[in-house]
Amino acid sequence: MTMKLYSWDISPYAARVRMQIYAKGLTDIATEQTPFLLTQKFYEDRPLSRIPSLEIDGNAIQESAVIAEFLEEIYPEPSLLGSTPHENAHIRTLARIGDVYLMNTAFTLGSQTRILTAQTPVPTGIESIVALLSGQLANSIRTLDRMIGRDGFACLGRLTLADCALVPALSYVQHMLLNRGLADPIAANVNVAAYQAAIQGQEPAARVLAEFHRGRQERREQINSGELENMRAANQAAREAAGCAPSA
Repeated sequence: MTMKLYSWDISPYAARVRMQIYAKGLTDIATEQTPFLLTQKFYEDRPLSRIPSLEIDGNAIQESAVIAEFLEEIYPEPSLLGSTPHENAHIRTLARIGDVYLMNTAFTLGSQTRILTAQTPVPTGIESIVALLSGQLANSIRTLDRMIGRDGFACLGRLTLADCALVPALSYVQHMLLNRGLADPIAANVNVAAYQAAIQGQEPAARVLAEFHRGRQERREQINSGELENMRAANQAAREAAGCAPSA
């Protein structure tokens, strides 16, 4: 079985899967940085057209949570799950907070303000929506503050799939809010702040955060040079040629 992970440094979803790979010490999964905006062939071959994408003998598995569960099934040791159904439910709940309540909301905020595509955040004329989304993020982090582990890990006193989801999610939220000039909700929540500081001492987390930083720097260079706009135009043409819906 030959496996390859198609990934972007800047994608928190891809970072989640890479952190899992690093934590499990997997060396038989090649990782390839795809062009940031995808090709016509990628759209044609993968109906979901998502990154990360795990290719296995020519077949693609997409959606980071699905990839994570798949990798746990075929590489059960070392386990990033718990030893009981209750522990696994807690791990998945924390991971879902990262996926749904943090990253999905942060992505919506980013699309409204063009934080990741413009040299400076764009005045939207809908600051009430920006305030609503940033408020939702703050509320979600307050909830997480009540649930997060107090020993440097999300739960169980060791690395789990919850850490793989939360490490990139928290970094992404912080990046979005600070670049918009909004308050950092992590700093206001002592347990989440302590977790974020401690988990960076774990090599898999430190590695994906360094890659994340590298991806942000590359994006900034693409924005400043005008390269990103050219890539976006090529991407839109690729989507249309593959018969996909226009991008947002």
